[in-house]
Amino acid sequence: MKKILALILALVMVLSLSAVAFADEAVNPDDIEDNMTSEDNTYEVAFVTDVGQLKDKSFNQGTYDGVKLYASANGLSYKYYQPANGDQATDDDRIDAMQAAVDGGAKVVVCAGFLQETALRTAAIANPDVNFVFIDGYPLSDDDGNTLANVAGISFKEEQSGYFAGYAAVKEGYTELGFAGGGGGTNPACCRYGYGYVQGAAAAAEEMGVNVNINYTWNYGDTFSASPELQTMINGWYENGTEVVFSCGGSIFQSITAAAAENDGDVIGVDVDQSFESDTVVTSALKGLSAATSWAVGKVYDGSWEEIGGTGTSLGVDDDSVGLPTETWSLENFTVEEYEELLASMKAGDLVVDDTVLEGGDIANASTDYVTVNYIE
Repeated sequence: MKKILALILALVMVLSLSAVAFADEAVNPDDIEDNMTSEDNTYEVAFVTDVGQLKDKSFNQGTYDGVKLYASANGLSYKYYQPANGDQATDDDRIDAMQAAVDGGAKVVVCAGFLQETALRTAAIANPDVNFVFIDGYPLSDDDGNTLANVAGISFKEEQSGYFAGYAAVKEGYTELGFAGGGGGTNPACCRYGYGYVQGAAAAAEEMGVNVNINYTWNYGDTFSASPELQTMINGWYENGTEVVFSCGGSIFQSITAAAAENDGDVIGVDVDQSFESDTVVTSALKGLSAATSWAVGKVYDGSWEEIGGTGTSLGVDDDSVGLPTETWSLENFTVEEYEELLASMKAGDLVVDDTVLEGGDIANASTDYVTVNYIE
């Protein structure tokens, strides 16, 4: 039941993007084959993964779910491509994966993650008749400064979702928080999540008149992969009083939930509802990866690509594209009513979340009278 509820949430989060027609909104993407076989061995809708695993229960998987849901609902062939050399993939490896997708018959290629930028630019210039969806991306230009009309940049206002998570954590009663981010402080999405998390925690702490400490690190998350070093570090956090850690970086989730399980600690998930992946997860900071991906792919087939091609689309609360999964969270003190009031305030423009991050992923004005941010380097 949790999986069905989580899927329904993911599909309705982008209500304003409802031009995509799904055959059945209750379809579980896990029930759709990752590897399909087309009759003519060509695949119209392609996905090129970011670093980390396809089945990371987070960014890669959430994006590919959108590809599968749209393609299967509309009778289209689809395939995923992983650049060679895994976490050590080069731009050439990514270009090879994108070109393999094009050579395999792709009419649209979905590329996940900002690390794809250089390769995507090259592939888009070489294949002007193929459309590319750049998830967590932005518009790209050729060497002469001409915007590439066959690239659509789709990004999210992760700082808003992070704010909800930090605010909810403190309202729930946690005063010893942690944040572990992926990408080594260079990933814009993770940076926005983290800064929003701190701002939300600070706002709730001030309202409640409590002091909050936040351990904040980019250590061991560069490749978004689980590691014994990360698990050891987070285990030490829990042993020294940290109560809940925001896991913000794909498969590092596995290391963090393992440490939490050993210490009766709690975890906040990221990108998709991760509550059904571990009993340690109390809530997740969501963004509508599946719905946004499906919507963008649909633009290729409904004749409206020009609305997003060559532009950047940033999705947030106004698009119902970020938030918390109220149906599945295990929070007991922070209520759905309080969350909805906070959401309404942000939609009305009364609450604005800063998205400014500094070099290396540090955050501006992090510590306040009520919050102390401890950078773990």
